[in-house]
Amino acid sequence: MRSNVWFLGLVALLASVSLAAAADWPRFRGPNGSGVSADDAATPVTWSPTDNLKWKVALPGEGVSCPIVVGDRVFVTTYSGYGYVRGGSMQDLERHLVCLNRTSGSILWEKTIPAVLPEDPYSGAGVPQHGYASHTPVSDGERVYAFFGKTGVIAFDLKGTQLWQRSVGKESDPREWGSASSPILVGDIVVVPAGPESRAIIGLNAKTGEQVWEAKAEGLGNVWGTPALVKIDEDRTDVVIGAPYEIWGLNPKTGKLAWFCEAMDTESFNTSVVVQDGIIYAVEGRSGGSIAVRAGGKGDVSKTNVVWSGRDANRFGTPVVYRDRMIFVSNGIVNCLDTKTGSKVYQSRLPSGQSSNSAPASDNGARPGGRGGFGGRGGSDYSSPVAADGKIYFITGTGDMHVFAAGDQFESLAVNRVTDDNETFAATPAISHGELFIRSNKHLYCVSETK
Repeated sequence: MRSNVWFLGLVALLASVSLAAAADWPRFRGPNGSGVSADDAATPVTWSPTDNLKWKVALPGEGVSCPIVVGDRVFVTTYSGYGYVRGGSMQDLERHLVCLNRTSGSILWEKTIPAVLPEDPYSGAGVPQHGYASHTPVSDGERVYAFFGKTGVIAFDLKGTQLWQRSVGKESDPREWGSASSPILVGDIVVVPAGPESRAIIGLNAKTGEQVWEAKAEGLGNVWGTPALVKIDEDRTDVVIGAPYEIWGLNPKTGKLAWFCEAMDTESFNTSVVVQDGIIYAVEGRSGGSIAVRAGGKGDVSKTNVVWSGRDANRFGTPVVYRDRMIFVSNGIVNCLDTKTGSKVYQSRLPSGQSSNSAPASDNGARPGGRGGFGGRGGSDYSSPVAADGKIYFITGTGDMHVFAAGDQFESLAVNRVTDDNETFAATPAISHGELFIRSNKHLYCVSETK
C-alpha cells in the first residue's frame, strides 16, 4: 500500500513538473518561436499601472531582447555604458544577464559581461534603434545561453555560474546595423545565427561550447530572423530560417543544407519564419511578399513544396499562426490571412491608443530627448504579436498593448498600458501560466489577473 502511495505521488510530481515545463516560454517568441502560449490558462484582457499589474522591476540598462520564462525564473538581457550613457566611451560597454523570481519580481542574480571590442558604432540608422542587447536568450531548463554578438555566446547554469563562453565571429553586417537574431536549441546543440559576425549559422555543443559545425553563406550578413524547427518524420527534424530570396532547411547535426525554396524577392530577411503542422510561414518587409512552404525534401523544392505565395507586405514583426489564421501587424494595420490559402480574411487599423508620448514625425522614431528609437512612429513598431486563450496581444513602441479576439473579424477587446511614464517598448512579450511579461527600455513588468 505504501509502495502504491509512493508511486502515485511520484507520478503526480512528474506530471506537475512536465506541465510546468510545458508552460515555459524558453526562447524568442516562446515554444519553437510560435508566439503561442503552450498552456491553456486564462490570460488578462485589461490592466493598467494600478490594476492587474503584479510587479514592476527596474532593469540595469536597456535593450530590446525579449524575456524568457523557465519554471519559477525569468531571464532578460540588458546593456549599459556606451550607447546607454550619452557621450560614453565604447570601452564602457557592458552586457547584463538578469534572473528574476517570476512570482515576486525580485532579482535573484545578475551577471555583468564586458564587451569584446570594437563593436559596431552607436550611430547611423541601425544600432541606435535597438542597442547592444537585442538577442533573446534561450534555455533548456538546466542552463541559459545568452548571445551578445561580437562578445559571443555565454552559458550559465540557473544559479548564475558561468559555464563557458565562445566567440562566433567579430565581423559586421554590410550596413553596421548590429545583429539581432537569437539562438535556439536542438537537443544538445545551440544553434547560433551569427550572420553579421561570421556570415554563418554555427552549432555549438550545449555542455562545452565547442563548435560542432558551421554553415557559411554570404547572404547571412543580411539576416535578422531567428530559426525554428520543423519535424519531417520520426527520425528527422530540420532547422529552418529565412534568407535573402529563399527559405532554407538545415540538418541540425551537421549544419548541411538539406533543401531550399525560392521565396520573397528581397536582399535581406528581417523577420522570423513560423512553423505549424509541417508548413513554414513567412511574410517580409522591405520588398514585401508572403509564402507558405511545405517542409522537407531534398535540394531545390521551389516547384514542389510551395503551398501558396502572396504579395503581402510586413515591417519588422514576425507573424503569429493561430487557429488556422496568420496575423501580423504592419504600419498600425492588423492583417489576417487564411493559412490554407493565403487569402486575406480581414485587414483593420489598430484603434487609437492611450499613449501621449509619441515622438513627432520629424524625430525619425527616436525617443523624445533620448537615445534610440523603438517605434516612435507606427511603422517602426518592432514587437511581434503573440497569442493565448483565444486572444492576440500586440504592443506598440510607445507602450499601448492591444488585445483583440482571434477570429475572422477584427474585434478590439482592450488597449492597455503598464505605465504612464515615457518608456519605449520593442520586445515581444512572453506568456506563461496566464501571465504576461512585458519589457520596456527601463523596466520588466508582470501582468496577471490579480482579482
